[in-house]
Amino acid sequence: MKDEQIKQLFNRIAPEYDRLNNTLSLGLHRVWKLMAVKWTEVKPGDVGLDVCCGSGDLALLLAKQVGITGKVVGVDFAEDLLEIARQRSITQSPRLNISWIAADALALPFANCTFDCATMGYGLRNVTDIPRCLSELHRVLKSGAKAAILDFHRPSQLIFQQFQQWYLDKIVVPSAEKLGLRDDYAYIAPSLERFPLGSEQVKLARQAGFAQATHYKLAAGMMGILVLKKA
Repeated sequence: MKDEQIKQLFNRIAPEYDRLNNTLSLGLHRVWKLMAVKWTEVKPGDVGLDVCCGSGDLALLLAKQVGITGKVVGVDFAEDLLEIARQRSITQSPRLNISWIAADALALPFANCTFDCATMGYGLRNVTDIPRCLSELHRVLKSGAKAAILDFHRPSQLIFQQFQQWYLDKIVVPSAEKLGLRDDYAYIAPSLERFPLGSEQVKLARQAGFAQATHYKLAAGMMGILVLKKA
């Protein structure tokens, strides 16, 4: 997919994004997001970044950790999702300092060495240039900062590959079809096939300049978190 097609896709699914994400992850996405935030080693007073923030889950979790003395910026190019994130933050956490910015993960509108920590949930698999995305993330992080990138993966073991495909075909896509979003969610399987394995992500992260890169498999390899640290 091209950037504009991906942007249109996420704007279309925005109203049902949270419900279908809950279905796709068997409700476990909440636990995985908490793990991702913990791995950033975020502290009170930090300035945090959530790339491809979607409807704002990770940004809100980061904001709770940085507290009223810190700040979080959520970035996404799907403005319909950003509007949901804005409304959610006003309703759920009006005192937290969160900014929502429409921007491309491949060209982040921030100066070098701006952020103390960063998260990215379900975004790396969907960008059109993974090396460039990782380089941009590296550029805007401060020295010593950590980032955690959460995403679905294709597991290595055949039995879990079969389960994942069955779940996509029989649960996720039919659920999306009821909402008129069948084609939009049918893209998940091919996106998983194209997505680099955890070991390949580690190599790409090191090529982007990260001093440390570790990929943690979750849910029998159907989910993973790439944890990065800038020198």
